[in-house]
Amino acid sequence: MHKFKYALFYDFHTSTTNPDVGKGFDIEAFTDQVQACGVDFLTWHARCNQGNAYFNTQEGERHPALEYDMIRQLGDACHRKGIKLSVYFNGSMSDEEFIKHRDWMCILKTGHIWHGGDSPAGFSGPWARMACYNSPYRDHIQKMVNELLDNDYPIDGFFFDCLGEISCVCDHCLQEMAEKGIDYRDPAQLKEFAHFSVHRFSTELHDLIRAKKPDAFLFYNGRPFEEVIGMESHLECECLPTAAQWGYETLPMCAHYMRTVAGPDRSVLNMTGRFNDWGDFGGLRTEEGLKFDMLYGVANGMRPDIGGHFHPRGDLDLPVFERIRSVYQYLQQFDPWVLDAENKPEIALVYPRHGKYYPKSPAATAAVRMLTELKIQFDFVSDFVPWDQYKLLIFPDDAEFTEEVAARVEKHLARGGKVLATSRSGLDPEGKQFALKSWPVEYVGKNEMEPIYFMPAGELAEGISPMPLSVYAGGVDTRLKPGVSADMFIVKPYAKFGWDGVRSNYYDPPEKVTDKPFLVKTENIVYISAELFTGYGKRAAYQLRQLLGKAIAYLMPELKFTSTTLPSFARAFVQQKGGTDLVHILAYCPEKRCEAMALEDRITLMETEFSLRIDNGKQVKSVYLAPDRTPLEWELDGNYCKVKVPRIDGYALIVVE
Repeated sequence: MHKFKYALFYDFHTSTTNPDVGKGFDIEAFTDQVQACGVDFLTWHARCNQGNAYFNTQEGERHPALEYDMIRQLGDACHRKGIKLSVYFNGSMSDEEFIKHRDWMCILKTGHIWHGGDSPAGFSGPWARMACYNSPYRDHIQKMVNELLDNDYPIDGFFFDCLGEISCVCDHCLQEMAEKGIDYRDPAQLKEFAHFSVHRFSTELHDLIRAKKPDAFLFYNGRPFEEVIGMESHLECECLPTAAQWGYETLPMCAHYMRTVAGPDRSVLNMTGRFNDWGDFGGLRTEEGLKFDMLYGVANGMRPDIGGHFHPRGDLDLPVFERIRSVYQYLQQFDPWVLDAENKPEIALVYPRHGKYYPKSPAATAAVRMLTELKIQFDFVSDFVPWDQYKLLIFPDDAEFTEEVAARVEKHLARGGKVLATSRSGLDPEGKQFALKSWPVEYVGKNEMEPIYFMPAGELAEGISPMPLSVYAGGVDTRLKPGVSADMFIVKPYAKFGWDGVRSNYYDPPEKVTDKPFLVKTENIVYISAELFTGYGKRAAYQLRQLLGKAIAYLMPELKFTSTTLPSFARAFVQQKGGTDLVHILAYCPEKRCEAMALEDRITLMETEFSLRIDNGKQVKSVYLAPDRTPLEWELDGNYCKVKVPRIDGYALIVVE
């Protein structure tokens, strides 16, 4: 499959009332700027979320102010300059088409149409109306796609956006549900039909395009990655950290997860924005903010993709290109090392996918944060991919063990693998008992204490303050199995936090250590009975991160990467390329400024030291900083290469050959 190097994604959602669409668009000048950025893949709108087309269409309507075929001219220019062009179709939104075809709109159970503004539907998107996938709209979109394919447009692929599952009860849906024996009044059946509807639409688009253009680039935004990966040429991670619906915790989740779904042969594009929010034409994020996003992705196998809003008139906004060009030229100096480099960690954070794109919960989000702060090299996986390559599996707080998961964990343990689990993780789907017979404790029930304290003790308590410490979250009660002992126990408070009807129990100190196990370890399992990850997500208590680090080091005493000098906000990632190890170190720190998240400055680190485990009997020949090949001081200590880096200004790529 094709691998991309650098991409740009342009939004071109344009109101029908705009009078000068394309009037000043110098396509040659624009594509010259794109080419100067080193971009080999561009996404541009063929049909926007307001229902306007930007090519000569008989099925749809070209924007009334546009006087030429923008897609054909843009495609010709891109191809002359070595740029692949993918065209955007919004898969569910429109204004113009639904003004003319009211029966194409999604109808909610409340009887309202699905749109934003003051709609009782409460949709917070760009306020366009939403389509019913089972109306003639479905055929309408396919005919527009066919026009591009049948008329030899110089395009290389399609990006279909906003393909969400919409529970529609319009006449078209009600008729089909009746034919299929589906009760629309049952929320579960209605949701299942919504899933069927959007998946059928996506599959039909795929089959139509592949039949006429087998090598087309295809991506279906809004569909679960695992469900449609067989239809996609690549994956795209839409993540704008300065926008409220994403934030700076999203990219780490996606970066560690999407590469496991994509595999080594598909590109994963890391799409952020030059602006601060979607629809923000006047935003220009800092160079350091964009670098952080792109460098984080590169260090985790993603390729850069910066999004922009293109002015309807065609204004080039040269400061935007200058910003993008500066960021991309900075990244391109590292290409000889990072292109096709792979992350091959031995540890996996495992959580079932319940959300739309990736496994998501407060516990999983906090786990990704904690592991990156600890500089642990890990993948984030669901049960979609094999786990055979991992030595340690981590299950955060509430990862239930289905029959399949339990069998896979048993197999993992049988071959010498290790497991770290917390709270309800490990329980069977009914939540009544732990799924594995080899589990060191038996389930008793929910822990009713609030707050839950624990007393550090045993070998994993070294360096942790020897006093009752808060978890800041809930947990479960367990009992030890015969022959198993606990290292740490739960400490009960005097009362349960909160108003008891007579008195307030707000100040609630620890009373005494109980016989309820808090941390139990065997040779290959560490189990913690409280919600360690959820608690960290609420309060960022460093003692919880300390304990996690101790537990991982107990199970994996020879980690791939360790450092005692890197601060918690720094990030370190290890990649392999041929016989070379690459260490990426990022020193940036996003911060909250009033109501916004911002990243404006890089941070300088002095006298950084780290140890990198050298595997497979390799001999270290040299260690240097890319791209200038500045030699670094290093020494061997057993099977570890200990490296000293005098200065890091925001980012460093250390090459161990």
